[in-house]
Amino acid sequence: MPAPFAFLLLDVADRVATVTIHRPDKLNALNAQVIDELDRMFAALATRDDVGAIVLTGSGRAFVAGADIAEIAAAAATPAGLAAVSAHGSAVFTRIERLAKPVIAAVNGFALGGGCELALACHLRVASTHAKFGLPEVKLGLIPGYGGTQRLPRLVGQGRALQLILTGEAIDAETAHRIGLANEVVAGELLLEAARSLAKMMVAQGPLALAHAITAVTAGADLPLDAALAFEAEQFGAVGRTEDMREGTAAFLAKRAPAFRGA
Repeated sequence: MPAPFAFLLLDVADRVATVTIHRPDKLNALNAQVIDELDRMFAALATRDDVGAIVLTGSGRAFVAGADIAEIAAAAATPAGLAAVSAHGSAVFTRIERLAKPVIAAVNGFALGGGCELALACHLRVASTHAKFGLPEVKLGLIPGYGGTQRLPRLVGQGRALQLILTGEAIDAETAHRIGLANEVVAGELLLEAARSLAKMMVAQGPLALAHAITAVTAGADLPLDAALAFEAEQFGAVGRTEDMREGTAAFLAKRAPAFRGA
């Protein structure tokens, strides 16, 4: 692993890494250091053979309560300051979204502003019953700057996304589940167990198939349908040339469990 992290905790078990954002005195607010640490952590986990999926959560009563407002205010002192902050955070979140391993947000509490945007960059979101989601930036005279204006409409539709963005109001976990923002809602004490159980289901599958599926979905979302279907066919052909595909089909025909090697 890279140099020690000030604001991230890591636990790895059964090929599932659990990353906890640990800045509880600030409700895990995202400052430049936290974002840099997330970038380094996910880059390191991407190359670890003992990690097949990642669960991301927060310590205390928040997933991430937002960006560090003092840092945002300081960046606003120069014309290019806020644009640079947005570009940096957005680039890190995009790298998380494009990671070739499943990333599950275990939303344990407040996921507001940049925290909601971080959850949106994860591939799935499991929420505790007391989680809250929202993009309150307009209440500060701002707009979401870490991908929220783009990822949220793609996930829940433009009308619902604009309602959340333009009112700045937060929604509870059940509402988030109803509109498709949360994949699952569970009791708080079961949150990590539920997220890790989902991750374990994924790491039991072919790792190259997971990687190609993630690429097909995330990259294809930005293409017109015909181009996206052609891109899917390319990914289908690429994964079809792997040893894992041959092992998976042979295991199915032999009625045995596959032994995937990521090759």
